[in-house]
Amino acid sequence: MSDLDESAAGNGSVTPPTEGQSQPPITVHSQYVRDLSFENPNAPASLANQKEQPKIEVKLDVGARRLQEQIYELLLKIDLTARHGEQTAFVMELEYGALCTVDPKQEAEAIQKLLMIEGARTVFPFARRVIADVTRDGGFPPVLINTIDFTRLYEQRRQAGTAEA
Repeated sequence: MSDLDESAAGNGSVTPPTEGQSQPPITVHSQYVRDLSFENPNAPASLANQKEQPKIEVKLDVGARRLQEQIYELLLKIDLTARHGEQTAFVMELEYGALCTVDPKQEAEAIQKLLMIEGARTVFPFARRVIADVTRDGGFPPVLINTIDFTRLYEQRRQAGTAEA
């Protein structure tokens, strides 16, 4: 086996770094589609009326929860609603998860920030690909969501939480 640890080989176990190696602050061990829904409620009319791109509303939420001592589930929830005028073209809901380990040397305050920013940044391209594939397979041009600034999203969420408190 190469320099990859056992978790990279896909058996699900986590190998601690050897002496002299430093552990990354966050490690993504696996990624998965937790829930996926695609609805094309006005097909085939919505597919015949593709002279212009539909207007797409995107909602994104990032969450994380502790599963074990240093193991967390990171969850991206992405909802898309596409409309041609007043008619709904499609509705898509994706919950994309990742199983992550956080370096035990991290302070408690840093863990949430690591998961919500670095973890989300790491898994987002894979969730983006799922969305593109599903919308294409649903009969529409693939939806390619722009890159998201998870740092800004995290700060906005923190400020909104502070304002509510």
